[in-house]
Amino acid sequence: MTGIIIIDKPPSWTSQDVCAKLRGVLREKRVGHSGTLDPMATGVLPVFVGRATRAVGFAENDRKRYTACVRFGVTTDTQDMTGTIIETRECDVTEAELLSVLPEFTGEIDQIPPMYSAVKIGGQKLYELARRGKDIERPARRVNIYSIDLIGRERGDFVLDVRCSKGTYIRTLAHDIGKRLGCGGALSGLRRTEAGIFKISDAHPLDEVISAAGNGKIGELLLPADRLFAACPAVTVDPERERRCRCGNDFPTDVPDGDYRVYSESGEFLLLGRARDGRVYTVKNFFSV
Repeated sequence: MTGIIIIDKPPSWTSQDVCAKLRGVLREKRVGHSGTLDPMATGVLPVFVGRATRAVGFAENDRKRYTACVRFGVTTDTQDMTGTIIETRECDVTEAELLSVLPEFTGEIDQIPPMYSAVKIGGQKLYELARRGKDIERPARRVNIYSIDLIGRERGDFVLDVRCSKGTYIRTLAHDIGKRLGCGGALSGLRRTEAGIFKISDAHPLDEVISAAGNGKIGELLLPADRLFAACPAVTVDPERERRCRCGNDFPTDVPDGDYRVYSESGEFLLLGRARDGRVYTVKNFFSV
């Protein structure tokens, strides 16, 4: 079994919980995901199965899009409403006030990772230190916020549509905006609506995937691994070049330099290749061994 399943991650599950569940129901050890979601978050979680796990590294750098609910007037130790409240303040942030500061958080910005995160410092994960009551200095990391749009209100919280680079902590964004407004802020809800080329319309609830696995219909939900490289042109090779591909060797070509999806004459996706100076070299192979 090989392919990509786009899961609509349920709340309270970690991304690893989802993978562990799928390893069991699919009876496949090779299951991995790209782009970790916090337990409170829902939405697009690409899960890679079988030899498609070899593509995880290519998906991790993709842009992300989120619908984020932000509550102002509260600060927590986790920067979201699942944590312990540290401080509350009376505040009445207006839409105009919020809109006036959002440009400061658009473009390339520096973020200090939250203590409750999987970032490692000195070989230790920050959340492990945080659970022991430690709060250590963390270096800022450069991330890119491509856009932030205010799209509404929900039970008093502001709802933002955020497009950002990998490694962006949306709860830190909420915290930092609240700090800038002088009243504090925390994330009250988060839904990932896009991860690279995958959208929420591609996603399946976990229960649906489990049911499909039990009914022998999981193949209907699997996307082929080459879907991830749809932006790369396709090249079909003859049997001799296919043999070279399967042996890990480069082969001659007349295509321009660049990345290509390489297929056999029978239509099997063999590999992602890189053409350079008249030859194609393997970047990552996906053929069955």
